[in-house]
Amino acid sequence: MRAPTIRDVAERAGVSKSLVSLVLRGSDQVRPERREAVLRAVRELGYRPNAAARSLSEQRTRTVGVLLNDLRNPWFVDLLDGLNSLLHDNGLRMLLADARLNRRTGQDPAGPFLDLGVDGLVVVGTLPEPAALRAVAERLPVVVAGAREPRLPGVDVVANDDECGARLVTEHLIGLGHRRIAHIAGYGAVGELRQAGYQAAMRAHGLAGEAVVEPSDTTEEGGYRTTVRLLSRPARPTAVFAFNDIAAIGVVSAAEELGLDVPRDLSVVGYDNTSLARLRHVWLTTVDNASHEVGRRAARRLLDRFEGRGGEGRTDLASPALEIRGTTAAPPDLD
Repeated sequence: MRAPTIRDVAERAGVSKSLVSLVLRGSDQVRPERREAVLRAVRELGYRPNAAARSLSEQRTRTVGVLLNDLRNPWFVDLLDGLNSLLHDNGLRMLLADARLNRRTGQDPAGPFLDLGVDGLVVVGTLPEPAALRAVAERLPVVVAGAREPRLPGVDVVANDDECGARLVTEHLIGLGHRRIAHIAGYGAVGELRQAGYQAAMRAHGLAGEAVVEPSDTTEEGGYRTTVRLLSRPARPTAVFAFNDIAAIGVVSAAEELGLDVPRDLSVVGYDNTSLARLRHVWLTTVDNASHEVGRRAARRLLDRFEGRGGEGRTDLASPALEIRGTTAAPPDLD
């Protein structure tokens, strides 16, 4: 059987094809009784609009490309939920791609989105080669979410205030009495900002000489290996502030394997407030980076650009909040 057409809907409802189109587009210029007749015909016939045909007529696909730095990272979930909720309310659909996978296959991460004719692009997380987006930003609206780069003309950046969040962590640990606080650092602008917040708080309390920064690849394995190195030192830290929750899980694993209790012997703090941090047997102290709100704001910036209200690229920072749970406590008595 052939699929029902807009003509079939019009005949069933006893109206014109143009009126059916108005109803399907959500126009408020249709009388309620006629709207209901059209919607009833749609339900009875099982009609589904031809998205390809509509895209041709509107010269829009009503799709938004979302390029993730790494699909395996759980902090994307809340951000995508916030992003998708507002896009969906405005009749837009997300198409996801994993930049990590594209890099492994040698593909241009944004290329498939251009081929599909998306209306705009949201880049989530820090890309290793942010300059590659310059050409894309010249062709369609681009918003960066959850990262602080690239800084390109006409590209909005929506993120968490990473430097502030890192200060919240460090102040919390200092307030508990810790002095030997190590930071497992990340990469890119976000990594630099979190490290700067940590170091600024240490300096403010006269602890600059105690500051220890160890770079990592921000994975669980990276957090584990870095913690083993940190805890093998004669003056081992009593607290570790990890770049993200995933690395913090590695910190906890390393401490437990070395016979240390968290938080009695070692306090651990992550960043992002992912679902991992909220697991009861982990119950990780971490920073809520307002990722759902970041996602909604990113969607709003993209919608503004669709409507010609973008202007110069802006940076919009959401306020972080410290979530104190079960992995931080006063330090043990050490020499």
